[in-house]
Amino acid sequence: MINLEGKWKLQLDADKQGLVLPFSDTIDLPGTTSYARKGPKNEKTLISALTDEYLFEGQAWFSREIEIPEELAGKSCRLYLERTRMTTLYLDGTEIGSRNSLNTAHIYDLGKLAAGSHTVTVCVSNTGYPTKGGHLTSEDTQTNWNGITGRLELQFFGESYLSDIRLTPDVANRSVRITAMLNGSAEAELNVSAASFNGAGGAVHSAVSKSYTFEPGAFSFEYSLGADALLWSEFAPNLYKVNLTLNSGDSAPEDRNELIFGLREFKAAGDKFAINGQKTFLRGKHDGLIFPLTGFAPTDVEEWVRILGISKSYGINHYRFHTCCPPEAAFTAADLLGIYMEPELPFWGTITEPSDDNHNQAEQDYLVSEGYAILQAFGNHPSFVMMSLGNELWGSRAKIDSILKEYKTFDSRPLYTQGSNNHQWVPEILEHEDFFCGVRFSRSRLFRGSYAMCDAPLGHVQTAVPGTMKDYDDQFVPPVQAKDADEAAGTGGEIQIQYGTEAKTVQADDASGEWIPNIPVISHEIGQYATFPDFEEIAKYSGPLKAKNFEIFRERLEKNGLGHLAAKYFAASGKLAAACYKEELEAAFRTRRLAGFQLLDLQDFSGQGTALVGILDAFMDSKGMITAEEWRTFCNDAVLLARFPKFNYMSGELFHADIELSWFRGAAPDSLELNWELGGDNGIVGSGTIVADSAGEANYYQMGMVDFVLPAVAAMTAVKLSLQLAGTDIHKSYDLWIYPELDSTGLDSVHVFKELGAHAQALLEQGENVLLMPDPDSLNNAIQGFYSTDFWCYPMFRSISESMNRPVPVGTMGLLIDNSHPVLRSFPSEEHSTYPWWSIIEHSKSLILDGTDQSWSPVVQTIDNFERNHKLGFLLECRAGAGKLLICPLDADKAAETPEGRQFLSSLTSYMGSEEFNPEYVSTIEELQRIIQ
Repeated sequence: MINLEGKWKLQLDADKQGLVLPFSDTIDLPGTTSYARKGPKNEKTLISALTDEYLFEGQAWFSREIEIPEELAGKSCRLYLERTRMTTLYLDGTEIGSRNSLNTAHIYDLGKLAAGSHTVTVCVSNTGYPTKGGHLTSEDTQTNWNGITGRLELQFFGESYLSDIRLTPDVANRSVRITAMLNGSAEAELNVSAASFNGAGGAVHSAVSKSYTFEPGAFSFEYSLGADALLWSEFAPNLYKVNLTLNSGDSAPEDRNELIFGLREFKAAGDKFAINGQKTFLRGKHDGLIFPLTGFAPTDVEEWVRILGISKSYGINHYRFHTCCPPEAAFTAADLLGIYMEPELPFWGTITEPSDDNHNQAEQDYLVSEGYAILQAFGNHPSFVMMSLGNELWGSRAKIDSILKEYKTFDSRPLYTQGSNNHQWVPEILEHEDFFCGVRFSRSRLFRGSYAMCDAPLGHVQTAVPGTMKDYDDQFVPPVQAKDADEAAGTGGEIQIQYGTEAKTVQADDASGEWIPNIPVISHEIGQYATFPDFEEIAKYSGPLKAKNFEIFRERLEKNGLGHLAAKYFAASGKLAAACYKEELEAAFRTRRLAGFQLLDLQDFSGQGTALVGILDAFMDSKGMITAEEWRTFCNDAVLLARFPKFNYMSGELFHADIELSWFRGAAPDSLELNWELGGDNGIVGSGTIVADSAGEANYYQMGMVDFVLPAVAAMTAVKLSLQLAGTDIHKSYDLWIYPELDSTGLDSVHVFKELGAHAQALLEQGENVLLMPDPDSLNNAIQGFYSTDFWCYPMFRSISESMNRPVPVGTMGLLIDNSHPVLRSFPSEEHSTYPWWSIIEHSKSLILDGTDQSWSPVVQTIDNFERNHKLGFLLECRAGAGKLLICPLDADKAAETPEGRQFLSSLTSYMGSEEFNPEYVSTIEELQRIIQ
C-alpha cells in the first residue's frame, strides 16, 4: 500500500468546463474544499440550516504525482478512495473510468504500473447526482461537500489474492462461514486463524488455526471457533480478529487479510428482537451525519467511539441512519461498543413501476446498486444488523417488496425493513420485511406520543391530562368500534401528506385497512420536542459551518426587546422538553408489544427549519437540561415504571401506583426487592419495601403496588416518589403535588372582570385592585395555551400546514415563571413549566404584548418560537390609575374543576386582597384596551 494523504494540486471548476491547466491551488487531502476554505466565500445566509461558509458546488479537480518503486512495479494496482462524491479518474492524462457511490469507497483498477513517476488526477463532482442523496448531500445535515475523505491509497496485489470476503456467523455451531473469491491463475493455500482481543476482564479466546487449498474462483467453507467461543452483543461486544493468509508459492508474497468479526445472531423473535436468543429492546436514535466542526462525517474510529460512547451513556443501543450510511469507522466503533446499526438507502421519495408517471429507472437501479454496495462493504461488521430501503417512501408496494426479496437472497445476515414510516397513514407489512418501522397502523391507531399538526391527531404527550398510564398495546389489535369515517370509506384516491419539508398529494387507493403486526414494530422518530436556541453556542462553530441562523434568531429576539431573556428561555424550554421526553419514552417502555423506538433525536438537528430537538446540542455536548444518569432512569436496558393517573392530588387522597419493571439485561434476579419513598422538603411522609419474584412474564415484571394515603397539608406541597431496585443501579423518581382543601377560590372576594369596562376603570381610578380575566375564546390578540413544547420547529411545520390548508401549530415552548413574585406565594413553582400548570395553561391564552415597554415583564410568560418571537403574557400586572391591575386570560370555571386550578385562583385572590403593591409598570387604559382587544 502507498498512502496518498498529503498535498494535492487543486482546480475548482464550478461551470464544469473541464480540466484547465495549470492547477491554480493546492489542498491537503483527505478533506473537503469547504473545510480547507477553498474558493470564493459564500455570501448566502441560511435561516433554515447552518451556512457553509465556503460552499463549492461543481467539479473539483485533484492531482498529484506518484512514484512507483521497482518492487511494486508490475503488480496489480488499485486506487482506493474511501469517501467521496461522483468521481472520474485520469491516469497519466488518460481517463480510466467513473464511480458514483455516495456510501462506499470508489475503487479503480489501474492494472500493472511501470516503475517511476505517474500522475493521478481525480475529478470530483457534487452536482447532478443519480438521486437526491437524502442526508448524505443535504444542507440540512453534513452539507453537500466536495472532496475526498478517509483513506486515499494505492493497493498492490500479488498474482493471487482474495476479494469479496464474506463472514457469516453461525452461533448454533460456534463457527463462521467464510466465503471469498480467489483471484489468480493457480491454486493457493489459505491459512485461517482467529483470536478474541477485547473480552471482558481481559478474557482471551483463540480458535484452532487451519489450512485449506483452493482453486481460483469462488469458494466457501465453515471455520469452527470452538465450543467455548465468545459471543458478541450489546452486553458483551466480544470481537475476534480473523486472519486469512494466502500463499500461492515459494516466491510469491503472501496476501494477508485481517478482519474484525463478532459471533452473533440478531433476529426477529415474535414481537421482539433477540440477540443470541436473548430478547432486547431497541433504544435507538436517528442520525443524519451532523458534524458542525467539519461539515462531513469522520472516518477515524476514535472519533466514532467518542460519539457512540456519548449516546451509550444515555442508554442508547441502536442507531438508525436517516437516508445515509456512515463510514466504516462508525461500524467498527459500534462493533467495539455493542451498538446495533441500521443504515438506510439515500432515498426519500416514491418507488415506481415502469408504467407509472415520472418513472425513473436509472435512479431506481442506482439506489438498488447502492444497497448491494453497502452490504458488500460493511456486511461483515457484527454491528450491521438491520437495513432500511429509505425514509417515508411511497409508491409501489410490490416493487418495494421485490427489492427486499432480492437483498435477502443476496445477503441474509441483516434484518430488512421496507423503509422508515412508509405510506404514512396507510401502512402495510410486506411479505419480505423482517420488522416494521412507523408511527401508526392506520389513521387513528397511533403508537407515538407526539405528532405535527399537519399529521394530526396529536399524541397523548401533547393533549392528554398528564399521568403515567398510557401505553400503545391496544393499538396492536384492530379496534372493535367502527373505523373512522375516512377509513371506512377506504381513504382511497388522493390524499395530502407531509413530504420532507413540503406537502405532496399521493395516491392511497391501495390502503390496506386494519391489520395486526406479526413482526417486531419500532416507533419512528419519536419525541421531536423543540427547545429555544442557546446563543452561547454560536461561538462553538469554529469550522466551515457557521450558525448564522442562530445570529438571525438572536437579532429577531433583540428587536422585540426580549434579548435579555434568551438564556432563561433556553433553560426553561429545555426543562419542559426533557419532561416531555421522559413521558414519551416511558410510554414506549410500558408497551409490551413494542420492539423499540428511534428518537429524533438525542442531539439537535441543524436543518429543516433548525430543529433544536436534542437534549444534546449538535456537537453532542450536554445542553444542561438533564444528566445522562437521570436520562438513563427512563432509557436503559432496565427501567422502573410507576403507573398512576395524575400528578396532582388532594390532602388525604389515596395515592395508588402499580410498579412495573422493564428488564432486558440478562437473567433477572430470583427475587426483586423494591424500596419506595415519598418525601419532600419537610421530610419523608411515607416509605416501604416491595418484594416480588421474577416468575412473571419475561422482560416485564409486576413489582407490586404503592398504596398510600397522602397527608393533610395546609399549603400546596411538592413531594417526590422515589423508587430503587435494591442492589442495582436501577432507580426512578416522579414529582407529585398535594393541595389543601379549599372552601372557595376567593374570586367572590375581589373585583373580577372579563372586560376592562367603565366599572373596572372607575375602581382602578379610585385605587382599588382589579383582577381582569378575559374570556380566552374572545381574544384575538393572543396565542392559544398549549402546555407541551413545540414539535420539531415552528417555521417548517407552519409552512407545511399552510400548504395543506390545515391548522398551524401553536408553536410555543412552555412557560418562563417569575417564581419569586408574591402572586405565586400560595402556588409555589419552578421557573419552568411543571404539571400543576397543565390544566391552567390548557384553558388559557397568552396576550401578545409586542411593542410594550421592556420594563413591563409578565409574571408568567409563554416562550414563543424563534420565528415569531412574540412577547407573550399569561399573568401580568401593572399600575392603572391609582390601583393595581392583574391580568390573566383564563377560563376560571374550567380551571376551578381541578385542585391545582383552585389553588392557583386562590393564590391570585390572596395577592389581590393583600396590602402588597408590587407592580412598577404604569399602563394607560388605552394601551391595555389595545392589548386585550
